[in-house]
Amino acid sequence: MPAVTVKDITVLPRVIASPTSHARTVKSVTSAPQGYEGEGFPVRRAFHGVDLADVDPFIMMDQMGEVEYSPGEPKGTPWHPHRGFETVTYIIDGIFDHFDNHGGGGTISNGDTQWMTAGAGILHIETPPEHLVMSGGLFHGFQLWVNLPASKKWSTPAYQDIRAKNVELLSSSDGGTLIRVIAGEVAGNQGPGTTQTPITIVHATLQPGAQLRLPWNSAYNALVYTMSGRGTVGDEHRPVQMGQLAVFDNAYVDGDVLVVTADKAQESRAPEMDVIILGGEPIREPVAWMGPFVMNTKREVLQAFEDFQKGVLGIVPADHKEFIRQHGAALNRSGEGSKLSGDILGVHGAPTEMREG
Repeated sequence: MPAVTVKDITVLPRVIASPTSHARTVKSVTSAPQGYEGEGFPVRRAFHGVDLADVDPFIMMDQMGEVEYSPGEPKGTPWHPHRGFETVTYIIDGIFDHFDNHGGGGTISNGDTQWMTAGAGILHIETPPEHLVMSGGLFHGFQLWVNLPASKKWSTPAYQDIRAKNVELLSSSDGGTLIRVIAGEVAGNQGPGTTQTPITIVHATLQPGAQLRLPWNSAYNALVYTMSGRGTVGDEHRPVQMGQLAVFDNAYVDGDVLVVTADKAQESRAPEMDVIILGGEPIREPVAWMGPFVMNTKREVLQAFEDFQKGVLGIVPADHKEFIRQHGAALNRSGEGSKLSGDILGVHGAPTEMREG
């Protein structure tokens, strides 16, 4: 797993929980079903079956891969729109290209993150580069959707390119866990990601038998997704394994420390326990979500579809015509420029019917 690692973890700042702190209790553990999105990209739906109120301000999280592609197999998504939220794409293994119609994007690889604020509306594409399509190879990553409050849903689209070298690296108190802070704050240590709402995103790797006691903002909710290995969560030692999400009790009810413990015996194919830890201050606003649009009301979602069809969210940039031809994204041609066609509801496996909460 080539996401940021260190040769000597003992040189990193250690995160030590206060002896008077209380461990957050575990509310639920759910298993992520496997599926496919876009042009056949394998994913695990981490938040499946979990109430939106329990993951607020997040909307969706997909584990992409882990998959070993043969030559010609790597796949991505076609051009598609978004409005009303942010996408955070974190690549652990492999390489991915992202482009949007506002000029944002680029290539990310092991340990890099792309953070796109869709705001009032954007078109983008995510795809493996041509050389990876030809050669095949290992691919593994995550995409997280972060909701925006009503006051920021109509903001100008923006883009952050967070390189692996800029991620804040920390160690657990026992020296057995490497903590990568991608965004937000952990024990006074700030990650590089700039957030529109108060959130924290962490990737932690626990050695067999190690325990992480992570200080956590008492105003935040808390989620731990196990991407590989097995162990327990909470002081109650609730068992978790690859593909399972632990939701902790609400921040204002209980606890200011998150506890994750790796089993002493791990499988040879996953010798360590890797988890994504995230949480934030709930927005607590109505959510209306359908396909690639996350708004506050059903009317706003329907307006987003109408605006997309009218071209208000933009057109595919002309300089991507050759790129599009190579990658097979479906387009219509008209006198006003290149517009998208096809079923945008199917992209990312988002709800195809209105979901409100």
